[in-house]
Amino acid sequence: MEQNILDCVIVGSGPSGFTAAIYAARADLKPELYTGLEPGGQLTTTTEVDNFPGYPAGITGPEMMMDLQKQAERFDTKVHYEMITKVEFSKEVGGVHKLFAGNKEILAKTVIISTGATAKYLGLDDEKKYNGGGVSACATCDGFFYRGKDVVVVGAGDTAAEEATYLAKLVNKVTMLVRKDEFRASKAMIHRVQNTPNIEVKFRHELIGIEGENNLVERAVVINNETQEKSTVDVHGIFIAIGHKPNTDIFADQINLDENGYIETEKGSTRTNLPGVFAAGDVQDHIYRQAITAAGSGCMAAMDAEKYLAELH
Repeated sequence: MEQNILDCVIVGSGPSGFTAAIYAARADLKPELYTGLEPGGQLTTTTEVDNFPGYPAGITGPEMMMDLQKQAERFDTKVHYEMITKVEFSKEVGGVHKLFAGNKEILAKTVIISTGATAKYLGLDDEKKYNGGGVSACATCDGFFYRGKDVVVVGAGDTAAEEATYLAKLVNKVTMLVRKDEFRASKAMIHRVQNTPNIEVKFRHELIGIEGENNLVERAVVINNETQEKSTVDVHGIFIAIGHKPNTDIFADQINLDENGYIETEKGSTRTNLPGVFAAGDVQDHIYRQAITAAGSGCMAAMDAEKYLAELH
């Protein structure tokens, strides 16, 4: 029995994956989407989304993803609650790409990768316990909720410096915990931190625990790793800013990645170095990392895939 070759397979189910599905389905590409282990992506771990246009009263992350999925399915996107575990991409224009969900083999003329990125955490049990109750990995998503309050930012690189200076405009005070005795951030970002009066930097300090009633953050437990002296900082929010890991392990040996593992796309497009393979959302964007920019690049990927298919005929 000859296997069906699909026009378009989408790997991943965050804003970029579902938006790609909506556009691909409306272009009659009959897309099939594989959700992976976390249907809805990072947004499902976010409680309130207040900065996505069109939701004047705000919406929860999981509800928004359900809406996007329903919209994609309305145009006959087929959603599979399975994980793509292996790929064999063709290097030929017009070639057929193979994807595997366990033992199931899927053939496709175009593939849109929107597997996202995962925020790195320290690995403390308390981070899970207080997630959604004051622990966050995204200042632009959640900073608004801490207006006039005190927060902690953990990290020493550009991400941490950016989050701290962004939060400093909203909150009463930011305490930065830096594990070593210096920043890893660029000179420009260090100057911004140093010139912001309501940021206090504690070098050689690490977060070792979180305390609070009813799973709401009230205190950060920190240790001075030189003197081993423990102390607490009264805060309402703790932002973990030690970077993100793009979910690209299964593509690593086949597609061009940058030094941090993000998929490289052609400037101004979602095209990768392989014909018929496109990448959208946080898997290729380490700068903006917002639901709205992910959705926008999902739209671009579907249009790029449609154009690619049209040029084959």
